Amino acid sequence: MTSPASPIARTLRFYEAPIGKKAVMALSGLVLVAFVLGHMLGNLQLYLPPGPDGKHALDAYAEALQHNAPLLWGARAVLTLSVLAHILSALQLAQLKIAARPIPYVRHTPIASTYASRTMYWSGPIVLAFLIYHLLHFTTGQAHPNFQPLQVRANVINGFSVWYVSLFYIAAMAMLSTHLYHGVWSMFQSLGLAHPAYTPKLKLGAKAFAVLIAAGNISMPLAVLTGLVK
Repeated sequence: MTSPASPIARTLRFYEAPIGKKAVMALSGLVLVAFVLGHMLGNLQLYLPPGPDGKHALDAYAEALQHNAPLLWGARAVLTLSVLAHILSALQLAQLKIAARPIPYVRHTPIASTYASRTMYWSGPIVLAFLIYHLLHFTTGQAHPNFQPLQVRANVINGFSVWYVSLFYIAAMAMLSTHLYHGVWSMFQSLGLAHPAYTPKLKLGAKAFAVLIAAGNISMPLAVLTGLVK
């Protein structure tokens, strides 16, 4: 009689299968999707007027986060683990796909796939590169010529006042939206929530979410460039 496998052993065996990697990719993607939405909603406080004390809402929001170190660093730890898990599972799934067909098609004409799904494997690294630049630009300040700690609103306006920086952000947000559209839809499939009865609604919801994120984030550099926010 064999002893039952430990929970860790069962988890590792589950992850070895493609379905396990897809589940990890979906769950880590869910965390990242929630962060993208929360991050955008926080940044949209750029449009709010100053409070009674004269402090702008975006600066007060950033200051509140800095003063809550356990929450801030806990969120950063979860996000870092989620990004690493998402990248690792994506790379391993790509390797499995290549191993399943080592000889590429002589001529491949996509029929059912979308542009978003066909660009997932290279849009992901581009989004990652943008994320690194974004952190250096607005979080640590190494890529920002006029960075002021905790003066988030001023940093955003000064940063987006440079037209080519804003153009880069707009292009990156367009790329992120295509990645989100297919990623959110694939997440439902990987978690077993897809069904012919409501598949069209899930796809529509994924598309609406991607457009919402793109519109909200793109509005900020445009608002600075057009002088709507000063």
